[in-house]
Amino acid sequence: MKLQELLDELAPSNTRLIAVSKKKPNEMILDFYEQGQLDFGENRVQELTDKYEDLPKDIRWHFVGNLQTNKIKYIAPFVHLIQSVDRLKVLKEINKRARQNERVIDCLLQFHIAEEDTKSGFDWEEATAALESEAYANMEHVRIVGVMGMATFTDDHAKVRREFQQLKQYFDRLKAAYFPEQEYFREVSMGMTGDYKIAIEEGSTMIRIGSLLFGPRD
Repeated sequence: MKLQELLDELAPSNTRLIAVSKKKPNEMILDFYEQGQLDFGENRVQELTDKYEDLPKDIRWHFVGNLQTNKIKYIAPFVHLIQSVDRLKVLKEINKRARQNERVIDCLLQFHIAEEDTKSGFDWEEATAALESEAYANMEHVRIVGVMGMATFTDDHAKVRREFQQLKQYFDRLKAAYFPEQEYFREVSMGMTGDYKIAIEEGSTMIRIGSLLFGPRD
């Protein structure tokens, strides 16, 4: 699919496109960048830092993969949004590295909504425990701006819809209980190439699209 076709499809919903460029060459990213796309997602720290060095500095880089705490220091100087915060330990390290870089780093809490053990993320009790912890109360260099989740990889659209509905419910409950006055808490990142249309119908504010734009990966 061409970039503009996808943007036209998204326009009525105000859902933003994150172009997931993992394993794709800089030339392809530059092509989309020159068409006006600024938000790109990567899931490996080394690949992200290499691309950051080589590509225009106004690109907004989103980290969307499993994040090891010992790698956070490499992306802390520049990352726009870390979408995959799945443990309080990760949030603590992001805060530490953001402080060292005199930044506040935006983050999403990743929830485990799929019926697959391979997916990571908070459950409801873990997320609320993190938000109510003394450690979080003392964090001044992270800003939680919403939630992220991945649905089960399946052709069962009803199952996918239920999982997205659950993530949206988590967002609504967190908004009411912990972020009622914070306008920045507004992101629901859900939906990828195979299920983004359902995600948009269920309230996604960001979809993470890779192969639909870039073609199959090796």
